[in-house]
Amino acid sequence: MTTATAAAAAAADTATETTTARNPTDRNPRVWFITGASRGLGRAFTEAALAAGDRVVGAARDVGPLAALAAEHGGRFVPLPLDVTDRDAVFRSVARAVTAFGRLDIVVNNAGASLIGMIEEATEEQARAHFDVNFFGALWVTQAVLPYLREQGSGHILQIGSMGSAVGFASTGLYSATKAALDSVTGALAMEVAAFGVHVTLVQPGGYETALFTRGLTMTTENEVYAPLRAELAEMWGESKDADPAKAAAVLLEVVDLPDPPRRIILGGLAFDMVAELDRARREEYTRWEALSREGD
Repeated sequence: MTTATAAAAAAADTATETTTARNPTDRNPRVWFITGASRGLGRAFTEAALAAGDRVVGAARDVGPLAALAAEHGGRFVPLPLDVTDRDAVFRSVARAVTAFGRLDIVVNNAGASLIGMIEEATEEQARAHFDVNFFGALWVTQAVLPYLREQGSGHILQIGSMGSAVGFASTGLYSATKAALDSVTGALAMEVAAFGVHVTLVQPGGYETALFTRGLTMTTENEVYAPLRAELAEMWGESKDADPAKAAAVLLEVVDLPDPPRRIILGGLAFDMVAELDRARREEYTRWEALSREGD
């Protein structure tokens, strides 16, 4: 066991509800469970929740980068080492999170990775590993937290999807596929748990300055036949600028404060415009072929 892991385990076992921190609205502190908390959007969400006076259990494969936050916030922050692809480990970690603070209020399924490459190029190992993290990891966390949220009659699950779940796009098809699967499950989940007082929101971020496309990136072995398309894509995205993750975190805090939060929300103006345009084009195509579709009855 590493020093960071041992420290995280000790913190989880000794954390209590003695904190007196309050946010500016002087409400009771909420308890967050955030996966992928050590970097990128997950780190931004964690820092924003702590700044608001809430308590956070931050789960990550490597909790080393969270040591400073743990030292700064004492008993209000518990880092937990967790590989979300390990279902048994997920259930144990969620149980420890509940033990640490007595309840869960907000669950953020943020852990994820990116696979870049054409569909033909992806190996079976790459495709399965990608779904294990982006889809099954979120599924296991969701299944683990639901009994606690149902019993207390409240809670909010936020699934961090992607604007890319709206449509497949060249070179990000498998990444988009994992998020599209999460999109569908999230829609069903929202219907299933509404009667128990549990809210569910699919969050669809655009581009943010994170390590998703560096440390969290897997590349396929390139097939030269796709070189012209790759050049076209590079030119298309060469001028794009990613946003500050803190801006996404600020919006997330507003969402969880709403008494009737949205079931889906896009993060970012550019992302909103692109998704809106994709939806418009899709509706136009449906309308264009409506007569042929109706022949199927």
